Amino acid sequence: MVGQHHTLSSARCRKKLRPPIHYNDYCAMADQLYLNLWFPSFAEDEMLPRMLSVLKQFPYSEQRPGVAFLSIHSASWQEPAVFEQSFDYGTDPEHALSFAGEFVHSDNAYSVDVYWDLHVPEREGDLDEKWVARPQRVQVIAFGTDFDDSAHQQEGHIQVDFGLDTPFLHEEVDYTPAVEVRVKANVRQLVSFIHNVEKNCGIGGRLLWSEGESTLAQKLITRLQKVQ
Repeated sequence: MVGQHHTLSSARCRKKLRPPIHYNDYCAMADQLYLNLWFPSFAEDEMLPRMLSVLKQFPYSEQRPGVAFLSIHSASWQEPAVFEQSFDYGTDPEHALSFAGEFVHSDNAYSVDVYWDLHVPEREGDLDEKWVARPQRVQVIAFGTDFDDSAHQQEGHIQVDFGLDTPFLHEEVDYTPAVEVRVKANVRQLVSFIHNVEKNCGIGGRLLWSEGESTLAQKLITRLQKVQ
């Protein structure tokens, strides 16, 4: 499915300067990666069910399953949270969102922290580097249509913040066949999640984007070309 195109203003992008990643004298600038989702409608009684439908597609970490944290903000991000709840051992999304039931209003934003397992390189002392699956935090935010000057128009009714795009590129390490396998596994999980959202959540449009000038796809193609 080809998502609708939405122009993102620099104010909405909330760009931040990020420190470069160093590895073996190689330096790469990582960018924050987002998925914006728009629905045909997003009335008050649809906000939490649509958010739940997205959360049901998410491939939760085996090590840190379920929803870890829920927060609700009213009017804008500058206002303090009106509700916060942490779940030390994770909880299913239905239970997490049940706490938001009494805060349903079009000028609220609902944010949950979840984790998925991505392959990352680790090295202990002088031992050889090894790749392991580690939980990585992902933030899922639902924007009421009156929240923060109708932020949903540019950021999506629901926005998924994947964190830095490093796990899908690993530009800081030499691109060996072993690295390629792990990177492709991470990318496959990302693509599968997006596909499942498109298939099962009734979205009207979507946009995968990063804070850098190049898209993830462009950066991945460049990465592969360097080793061919």
